[in-house]
Amino acid sequence: MNPQQLNVLASTVQHNCHITDARHGADYSLCVYLMKMREYYRWEMRLPYGAVLQKDAVGEWLAAREQLWSELEDAELEPLTIDGTAYDPFDAEAINARLAPQGLVYSSGLVNGAKPHFFLGDLECHDDTGGCSVYVAAEEHARDLAAPPAMSLGRSIFLRRESLRRMLWEKLESWRWSRPDNALGRAFACYDFDADLEGSLDAMTDREIRNVLLHEQGEVQAGRRLGDTDWNAMLLDLAQTPAELMARAVRDHLADCLVTLPHLSGSAEAAPADRAAALHFYLGNLTHMRKAIFPALDGAYEDWRLDGDPSRLGAVAAAGRDHWERLGHAMLSLHRAQGADAAGPIRELVERSHL
Repeated sequence: MNPQQLNVLASTVQHNCHITDARHGADYSLCVYLMKMREYYRWEMRLPYGAVLQKDAVGEWLAAREQLWSELEDAELEPLTIDGTAYDPFDAEAINARLAPQGLVYSSGLVNGAKPHFFLGDLECHDDTGGCSVYVAAEEHARDLAAPPAMSLGRSIFLRRESLRRMLWEKLESWRWSRPDNALGRAFACYDFDADLEGSLDAMTDREIRNVLLHEQGEVQAGRRLGDTDWNAMLLDLAQTPAELMARAVRDHLADCLVTLPHLSGSAEAAPADRAAALHFYLGNLTHMRKAIFPALDGAYEDWRLDGDPSRLGAVAAAGRDHWERLGHAMLSLHRAQGADAAGPIRELVERSHL
């Protein structure tokens, strides 16, 4: 694909990103929205992380972007045209079949709140591992406000190095406001961010992209156990309710109890420093919902901090596999019986099913 063709394709993907941002940008709290927009500006302007952002320039860009979104809120998503053939923007499998040989990778799907998501980037590598087709993206040519660092779709897994690196930077910036003594701070302390920001971000990204892959491999396994079709239908009916957050947390816990936690707690080849950095970040990166419904996990983490023995984390993962799978199936049963009216009963079920 020549540069002109790439620019046209990237413009179409970015146009679709603008449309989904126009429809869902207001879903964030004001604080989260402003932080995401700040880093979106940094990405779009290709500014280094350490660069001081000019308040007036960011303000003008923000006003222009919000004006663009107001014009696109009711626009239709555009198909992607590759070598004269038009593709539905959600047909990532067919699109990647055309783009991967040209060194590009594309992803689409639904993230929290049933928000459509798209991105286009350079393909760093593509491999088949663990029964999954894994695409790793490097530099990104088009993205939306959400920019999730990883996503699984069927048996395909998409890892976004640039988005992961940017997410780590955002979390570091947030932590630095008050520097609390918490799991996230302990993870950052495993690197020398004060003396070598770029090198530390690279090292942390290299380590965490492997752990992100573990989670996505767990997501694929969780999908096989719960059934992706029924699960996704349930998420659509629960969209933008507390029950949706709970459902996503339950599946995330199942995925991690299947793959991530057994690896982090039992990998014989993991060096103590690698395990410590990964476990601190894993616990520090959990959402409030995930922490609330799985208090035993935090207890096992604190035990490991005291004695250095990760075996209780492995035991908690083993108990979690059965617990979260049973709970997931119970949620699906409620949804099959009550449809969109199941949001309340699902919330009540999860609230009394903490582990």
